[in-house]
Amino acid sequence: MNLKRVVVTGLGALTPIGNNVDEFWGNLLKGVSGAGPITRFDATNYKTKFACEVKNFDPSAFIDKKEVRRLDRFAQFAMVCSSEAIKDSGLDAEGVNRDKVGVIWASGIGGLDVFIEEITNLALNPIPRFNPFFIPKMIIDIAAGHISMKWGLRGPNYATVAACASANIAFMDGFNLIRLGKCKAIVAGGSEAPISQGGVGGFNAMKALSERNDSPETASRPFDKDRDGFVMGEGAGAIVLEELEHALARGAKIYCEMLGGGMSADAYHLTAPHPEGLGAALAMTGALEDANMKPEDIHYINVHGTSTPLGDLAELLSIKKVFGEHAYSMNISSTKSMTGHLLGAAGAIEAVASILAVKEDIVPPTINHFTDDPVIDPKLNLTFNQAQKRTVNAALSNGFGFGGHNATVIFSKYKG
Repeated sequence: MNLKRVVVTGLGALTPIGNNVDEFWGNLLKGVSGAGPITRFDATNYKTKFACEVKNFDPSAFIDKKEVRRLDRFAQFAMVCSSEAIKDSGLDAEGVNRDKVGVIWASGIGGLDVFIEEITNLALNPIPRFNPFFIPKMIIDIAAGHISMKWGLRGPNYATVAACASANIAFMDGFNLIRLGKCKAIVAGGSEAPISQGGVGGFNAMKALSERNDSPETASRPFDKDRDGFVMGEGAGAIVLEELEHALARGAKIYCEMLGGGMSADAYHLTAPHPEGLGAALAMTGALEDANMKPEDIHYINVHGTSTPLGDLAELLSIKKVFGEHAYSMNISSTKSMTGHLLGAAGAIEAVASILAVKEDIVPPTINHFTDDPVIDPKLNLTFNQAQKRTVNAALSNGFGFGGHNATVIFSKYKG
């Protein structure tokens, strides 16, 4: 079969360090932290009182006020972010065959805000009264549905759900639909809005979150000896994947080419990674094979790197297993040190960061490194504290989720 080539023609980002792509990328390179005290609810009695919230977000500036009331926060993020990517790509222009453009949108949890609100009302009211939009606001696939309705995109439309690997799987599904000739373009991404009583309380109960309440901005410190858990984030990321010939025919700008992806399962533990990183290694190896690439073809890895004691170490072990000596020639960084962990949307904003690293030949840093961890190989270039300029012909981005889900995607320079 003659597989089609797939390129990226549009980007969107709505993050704790920037409400559009330019702001997001600029603050990544500056090493800005998005963490601060929680404002979404009163966190006084919670073990963790901070998070990486989206700032100055007014959905009514982008969405009709009547429509805003019908959308959970995660879907509001999706609508705004996807619109930026679609406009950036030019797919909103007249003459685009919308029958051949689909939407695949990821989330790990979906409408958590509306779920908590409705169940709280039920607990306080002996007569059950539910908002008629409760279910349509809560379900994860509704974001993809709303995006398709806004833009009239009649191609494949669905959600991918695999915890923190969700967005990378959305990209892989879109990539495969296009290279198999099923679609001309796919709007793919993910959004998450988990900063709520249930989100923070639930992850606190698992002891997954940092409790560094005295210094939120330094709490997400991947690979640091004193890392103590991840910092919760919220927001969305989007990319437009497009068949190369279709993009060229309409004169679209091309950010990069997507070359492949790999998936695997740890088959090990509910929440902990395999201690030797076996599942992560399988996903990265699968991505390299799918892209017909050698390990030395990769110049940058945007790691999952959540700032947990076990996860960070296991991922680096898996990288050394897959890349061997070349691991010491690459740049590795965790942008979660700045954005926090967006759960099902993490891979979406990290793909945007990886794509821009390829386009601009600069690697965003891993901030908040203070103390070397003696069990982490000091020869690895973890891009601590400052962005580094270098040629980035290809970047690999990892996403790993509770349940042992692993997903890896690869982006490279477009070479005609």
